Amino acid sequence: RGAYHFALPNKSSGAAQAKYFVSNGGGWSADGITLPGALDIEYNPYGATCYGLSQSAMVAWIRDFSNTYRSLAGRYPVIYTTTNWWQQCTGNNGSFGTNNPLWIARYASSAGTLPAGWSFHTFWQYADSGPNPGDQDYFNGPSANLQKFARGG
Repeated sequence: RGAYHFALPNKSSGAAQAKYFVSNGGGWSADGITLPGALDIEYNPYGATCYGLSQSAMVAWIRDFSNTYRSLAGRYPVIYTTTNWWQQCTGNNGSFGTNNPLWIARYASSAGTLPAGWSFHTFWQYADSGPNPGDQDYFNGPSANLQKFARGG
């Protein structure tokens, strides 16, 4: 189980949205079944692709959300994005791969090229429909590693 937050960087600060997310079900516990919260940062369905932010402002917004989430929940959020969006809207910033697990969205036969800073993906969303309800996702590893990941390891 887990929760994700669809980012709207043009509406309020990263810190404000992280606080709201954690206060409304987006927290994490090291129980082996609760995944860290995911920051869904991707194409804006309501307007400008990058929400009207410059690349540096977008990176600052993501960092604000990520650091606030970590201070409240005890670990960094997963970042859900596409490589193309990340390249366009953050300038392919490579500074998040050290702390933030990657959930890459790419509807294809492979996860493809990852954004800068990540050498592997933790999750891959490979289709928007299939045998399970909703989007189709893979965890990059065996189920024992998924439990370890959920515990914070």
